[in-house]
Amino acid sequence: MRERLIEAIEREIASWPGVSAEPHRFGGTEFRVGRREIGHLHRHGLADLPFPKRTREQLVREGRAEPHHILPESGWVSHAVHDDADVAEVIELFRLNYKR
Repeated sequence: MRERLIEAIEREIASWPGVSAEPHRFGGTEFRVGRREIGHLHRHGLADLPFPKRTREQLVREGRAEPHHILPESGWVSHAVHDDADVAEVIELFRLNYKR
């Protein structure tokens, strides 16, 4: 089931104008707009996205994301994908970063 959820996220994000999907160096898929990474999605179901620290703090405070699983003091956030609600939230996080 998780594979289906991840594939749905990948299809959606890769369909946006100007977004490229490439293999990520730590596994999974990395999404870029030009040279800028807007985030990546690990095959085990964890999305990691970079934001300015102020935005990251707001997303964590609102419960929309967790501090990055390895770099918790950075601007990066993580969001696990377990169900359809997570798919929608992860897509919205990518959309937020895409629009930035």
